[in-house]
Amino acid sequence: MAGTKDYYETLGVSKEATDVELKKAYRKLAMQYHPDRNPGDNECEAKFKEINEAYSCLSDSNKRAHYDRFGSAEPGMGGFGGGFGAGMGGFSADFTDVFDNIFGDFFGGFGRRGASHTRGSDLRYDLEIDLFEAATGAEHVIDVMKWENCPTCEGTGSKSKNRTKCTECNGRGQVRFQQGFFSVARTCSKCGGQGTTVSDPCVDCSGEGKKRNPRKVSVKIPPGVDTGTRLKMTGEGEPGEHGGPPGDLYIVLGVKRHKFFKREGDNIYCEVPLTFSQAAMGADIEVPGLQGDLKVKIPAGTQPGTAFTLRGKGMPRLGHRGHGDQVVLVNVAVPKNLSRKQKELIEEFEKISKENPHEDFKTRIKNIFAGS
Repeated sequence: MAGTKDYYETLGVSKEATDVELKKAYRKLAMQYHPDRNPGDNECEAKFKEINEAYSCLSDSNKRAHYDRFGSAEPGMGGFGGGFGAGMGGFSADFTDVFDNIFGDFFGGFGRRGASHTRGSDLRYDLEIDLFEAATGAEHVIDVMKWENCPTCEGTGSKSKNRTKCTECNGRGQVRFQQGFFSVARTCSKCGGQGTTVSDPCVDCSGEGKKRNPRKVSVKIPPGVDTGTRLKMTGEGEPGEHGGPPGDLYIVLGVKRHKFFKREGDNIYCEVPLTFSQAAMGADIEVPGLQGDLKVKIPAGTQPGTAFTLRGKGMPRLGHRGHGDQVVLVNVAVPKNLSRKQKELIEEFEKISKENPHEDFKTRIKNIFAGS
């Protein structure tokens, strides 16, 4: 093959190389010497052109047979001649496969596939629950607005239920244009990538082929959730386009403030009043809990602001075993309007306290009530 380029040597394969071996060698070299990966390197650009010229010939069975027989490409094949858009043979097809994954997002794809399978959009729904639902778990049925095929036109967007081929992209869903070395494809703006258009829009959906309608969704709320907890419902979002998968639905929870309980993490706090005698002499009291009333033993001489911790009586730990605690803060309730008898007893208590300063506090209280 004196005086001609050895295409097999250019690709680094033998004359007996199969189509699969040719394609593998071409892809590897094209990735290595691609101009976008070697900006400003003229040698890499020249090498890339040689690789393309060689593969353009050897990937075509007729051209390869002619090359093997006569030692040259058939007349008019032209290698790179008119740039990437003309006379590129196998390159134009295989270049798409090689670089779709690498440069597809940057250049917008190379447009052999038509309208792509697009995943549906995710949706968000804000759901407010009360503290007891957050503690025990609950189930709510909600209405979610979602796009659905218009029943009038059966999703076609056409009053006659007929769509026509798009004249802008000739039904391909994409339009091609030249961008430097590359032939780039973009989604057709006229048909939105569908490849078809509507001449008689449906009056119910304005030619969209779909409408937003409420759809009931059952939401199971696990115990232990808090404000800001997100529940993911896979596949309950918007439907996909062109056969693509649906999106997801995210339930964002908000827990209402409670009048009696205050929550901090997995612990809950509450404040209960004690009478003077309960605080002074001790008592067994009941306080509300998340799952019913709870007993608290108040020792004699309990001071205002004392905290009693009830272990494991708080909120469930979301995703873990166990519960937080319930903390009970006690305060002495001071009566505002005293009767004459109550005033006399308090005065008597004050008198005894001064006469016997070392007498046990509990004994003083008992003596007063015993004398009454």
